[in-house]
Amino acid sequence: MKKAWGGRFAKSPEQWIEEFGASISFDQELVFEDIEGSIAHVKMLGKTNIIPVEESKQIAEGLLKLKAKAEVGQLEYSISEEDIHLNLEKMLIAEIGPVGGKLHTGRSRNDQVATDMHLYLKKQVGTIIEHLQELQTVLTIQAEKNIETIFPGYTHLQRAQPVSFAHHLLAYFWMLERDKQRFRESLKRIDLSPLGASALAGTTFPIDRYYTAELLGFSGVYENSMDAVSDRDFIVEFLSNAALTITHLSRFAEEIILWASKEFNFIELDDSYATGSSIMPQKKNPDMAELIRGKSGRVFGNLMSMLTILKGLPLTYNKDMQEDKEGMFDTVHTLIGSLKIFTGMIETMTVKTKSMEAAVNQDFSNATELADYLATKGIPFRDAHEIVGKLVLTCIHKNCFLLDLSLDELKQACFEIEEDVFTVLSPKEAVKRRNSYGGTGFAQVEKQLEQAKLHLE
Repeated sequence: MKKAWGGRFAKSPEQWIEEFGASISFDQELVFEDIEGSIAHVKMLGKTNIIPVEESKQIAEGLLKLKAKAEVGQLEYSISEEDIHLNLEKMLIAEIGPVGGKLHTGRSRNDQVATDMHLYLKKQVGTIIEHLQELQTVLTIQAEKNIETIFPGYTHLQRAQPVSFAHHLLAYFWMLERDKQRFRESLKRIDLSPLGASALAGTTFPIDRYYTAELLGFSGVYENSMDAVSDRDFIVEFLSNAALTITHLSRFAEEIILWASKEFNFIELDDSYATGSSIMPQKKNPDMAELIRGKSGRVFGNLMSMLTILKGLPLTYNKDMQEDKEGMFDTVHTLIGSLKIFTGMIETMTVKTKSMEAAVNQDFSNATELADYLATKGIPFRDAHEIVGKLVLTCIHKNCFLLDLSLDELKQACFEIEEDVFTVLSPKEAVKRRNSYGGTGFAQVEKQLEQAKLHLE
């Protein structure tokens, strides 16, 4: 079959080589962006009189017919046409005749594919930001219900200090807020048009790059044609932002998995986000959380793959760059799917408040409260720390907790201890009193929640 670039070649590649080099199996995902870019390009060709206005309109109408067919899945792609660009061009010529061949005037597949990916990512990053916002909204709803739910806070996966469960949930809200900010910031670099850079050196035709950028909704154009066709920084930045976001989701997923276990028993996942065992009838597995934790690996891999592709490439376009798309598509789908799953999982989970509160009454997470209490009595904190440490050791030997000790036993450790110590050691009081800015005190959590809602607005 005759190739669009075949004039210089005496023979065509064998089919298996053709299949190896083709990208249509995956870059057909860019069909709407490719049509959108082509419509803008051909309108510009008519406006600048590079081709007759009537032919420009005819080509644009033909492209709209292809778009309508694409929307209902009626386009049939061919490996022999290699990629989405040549497939659509062949379909266009079949639709409106030889005039369709004028579409490629003043343009190369190099600036065409770069334009497609800028359009694609601009759209998808906007969608990701919306899904991040939805997950944040669900987190604030759950947080609002659990401001005074007492929950064991951990360091080193060891009980550390009691906290408000809302405070714990809102920690993820702020992680996601930074993710959202990074994606928004990246739009400045995605929102540039490479169209008109042609193969690498621009074109001799009197094109209007600002006009096509305006039609496509871009805020600006690349200043250097070589940079325009070779730049994939915007994809690397997207993949990096996505990797950090899914890292946050993976950390959260790990906690969900722990909390849903019998050993923790802090939450119950809705049946929609769990699965059973084919052999063990009693099982309820947190498979969706586990999958998100696992899918982080493929997102990291896509980032590493893209960096490796680019690291040794001379300017400008190289066939290696064909490998820039599958990882980008995969990351978009993986991240959007993970965010949607997570939103539903958090929205529908049952918080076992009694189990959480029972946990903080059966540990030593109030030990710091006692050390702080002694410090308020004028005892140097290092001495207070040692006194409380010895009391904890005493409790371990007696198989009890600090609140189980009598006032006399506490006074034997430190004479300054008074009756009010039992209020101080109460987990709820311990949380309530941590009222420093950004702390877990109920009043501070309420203020934090107000700030979170303002960010969502």
